[in-house]
Amino acid sequence: MEEAPIVIGFDGSDFAGEALRKGLWLAQKIGAPAQVVRAWTISNAPRPKTWEPGYVPPVEDFAEAVLEQVKAETAAVVAEFPGVTVSYSAPHGAAGRELIRASEGARVVVVGTRGLGGFSGLLLGSVSDQVVEHAQCDVLVTRRKSGDQAPPRTLKLDQLIAPDQP
Repeated sequence: MEEAPIVIGFDGSDFAGEALRKGLWLAQKIGAPAQVVRAWTISNAPRPKTWEPGYVPPVEDFAEAVLEQVKAETAAVVAEFPGVTVSYSAPHGAAGRELIRASEGARVVVVGTRGLGGFSGLLLGSVSDQVVEHAQCDVLVTRRKSGDQAPPRTLKLDQLIAPDQP
């Protein structure tokens, strides 16, 4: 039986880059394969080589263009982990739904706190939130080493949790 992979959600964002690095590190540490998943829709897929004005290429051409893009964008980081067997998947559909589907056969799913569609003030993006709530396996939500992840606060967290008693 094939060993369950570490599934890594990757959309090309800085957050996804951190998830990729940590997911590959984890795969290396436990000797598991890694599967990089890049869900896509026509609106966010790169233009296929077969695209011409007036001609809409088949879905398979878009999927191939997405796979080429994700392999190119991840190549440098993947090369840092030569002992990890890496496969790629580019399912056509919403990212949250497709990562949840990929979780069914996974050991763990690794995602960033936010992706390309994230709003800067959110602590957790909608995709990572969906995966945490509905995945069929454990989920690791990674954080970037630098940069403010949390929205500005007007009230100290301690005051919110335990307001001053009069």
